[in-house]
Amino acid sequence: MLTFLAASSAPTPLYRVYQARWVFSSGMLTVIFGVYAVCLLLALLTVGSLSDHVGRRPVILGAIALDAVAMLVFTAADGVPLLIAARMVQGIATGAATGALAAAILDAERPHGPIVNSIAPVAGLAVGGLGSAALVQFLPWPRQAVYLVLIVLLALEAIGTIVGSETSPMMPGARQAIRPKVGVPAAAGSAFAAIALLDIAAWALGGFYLSLGPSLVRVVTGSDSILLGGLLVFTLAGAGAATIWLLRTVAASRVMRFGAAALAIGVAVTIAATQTGSQALLFVGTVIAGTGFGASFQGVTRTVFPLAPATERGKLVAAFYVLSYLAFCIPAVAAGVIATSVSLLTTATGYGVVLIVLALTALIPRRSR
Repeated sequence: MLTFLAASSAPTPLYRVYQARWVFSSGMLTVIFGVYAVCLLLALLTVGSLSDHVGRRPVILGAIALDAVAMLVFTAADGVPLLIAARMVQGIATGAATGALAAAILDAERPHGPIVNSIAPVAGLAVGGLGSAALVQFLPWPRQAVYLVLIVLLALEAIGTIVGSETSPMMPGARQAIRPKVGVPAAAGSAFAAIALLDIAAWALGGFYLSLGPSLVRVVTGSDSILLGGLLVFTLAGAGAATIWLLRTVAASRVMRFGAAALAIGVAVTIAATQTGSQALLFVGTVIAGTGFGASFQGVTRTVFPLAPATERGKLVAAFYVLSYLAFCIPAVAAGVIATSVSLLTTATGYGVVLIVLALTALIPRRSR
């Protein structure tokens, strides 16, 4: 899972390179980012549970093959159409892999599976953002090197999957499994409504950083360093992953409150950095916001998922990811479009204010709203 999510954030430091080479707007940049999330969501809803019926190995191998195809398309990209095509294929591959890999981790690591499944995606985003930036900054073929490295890693994962043992027997019902089932069971309805605002704020924060974050670094600091943009993504996601681990034994309600407060404070500090041009303050704000991102993600999942009966949990998980991935891409795409009419700094400030309002509102008990 780490490799798939690292691959998903690998294009982020390159967006500026693509934008300078092929001259497209911030709005188009966020569209290239957003199609990935939409395709991932569609794959997750349709083939996310397919491995329960055909086995983990076939689904994982198929996803690896698709992701390798996406990496090849990235290396051959000569304009926006191929970038969009690569992101679409990558989204499908990651969505297909997520369900199968998460289930395989639970099969193999039952006591620690849930925490591994929480940390691995966020850690993957951190590694991919920084690793890609370093390869672009220091190796030749800046638009191809990171994808060639990822193809090698995917090939190694394919070999490991082939020689590894299957952890799930084949079961009937594969056709029914690919029909999307989305819903919030009555037992989890009020809790789902209570966590919605915080979940939206957290994922919208991640979407902005992974799409426009490197561009914001350049505007705030005046630096053209690709590595600095990747470091910003690493800081957000790395702080999130560390927080998930550190707060794993803390009550979910306390984790959520901490997440909402940290997210609001971190975004406020980041806004201050954009107004003062302080690179140090930008990274301090990102660390604080990253802890809020990680705590919010962990808190909302630990609050809601256990409330659904086992027979309805799949629908609830699907509903959660629909909300999350729409929050991940739609606000970021909107910000990119707005940034073509006003400055990126103005857009980032307005975006941040909305996130602060959402996070602070999430702190208010629902019955008091």
